[in-house]
Amino acid sequence: MRKIIFTLTGLLLFCTVSAFAQQPKFGYINLQEVISLMPEMTEAQSQIQKINDDYSSMLEMMQVEFNNKLQDYQKNISSYSDAVKQVKERELQDLQSRMEELYNTAQQELEMKSNELMAPIVEKAQNAVQKVGKDNGFTAIFDQSARPLAYYNESTMVDALPLVKKELGITDTPATAAATAPATK
Repeated sequence: MRKIIFTLTGLLLFCTVSAFAQQPKFGYINLQEVISLMPEMTEAQSQIQKINDDYSSMLEMMQVEFNNKLQDYQKNISSYSDAVKQVKERELQDLQSRMEELYNTAQQELEMKSNELMAPIVEKAQNAVQKVGKDNGFTAIFDQSARPLAYYNESTMVDALPLVKKELGITDTPATAAATAPATK
């Protein structure tokens, strides 16, 4: 009987020590910050900016044309016959409609292109976070940019940003290092 009690006590002690040795490991990261640091993000932003600039240029030219036609119409309205006034007003309305249509098309294309370019970047960042989580024995890594929790104590958690940056091959530039360095008093 004593042998069984010692065995059970030893087994309980082993389980207790084992449970403490395998405490959950939690981390946190700002996924938006990771994405902004990825080199692919610079290329994506460049492509989106080019599309935006092209549409802005076209809209600006159309706005200049509209303003010129409007000024001409306002300057000469008293000399126009009713038929000419109607034609000029229709021209202005048509130009205004084309500008609105171009603006809407630009917004749609920018959104589609942004989604197209961002999807693989976000996926790569999420995969890196998952790999870091698995490789480093994390129970969970919380995304600070999403703020899924009302409260958590960051001092008891691991900042996974350096591990994910290493996984992605992101090195600190002087500006990045200063921005991510903890503030000292």
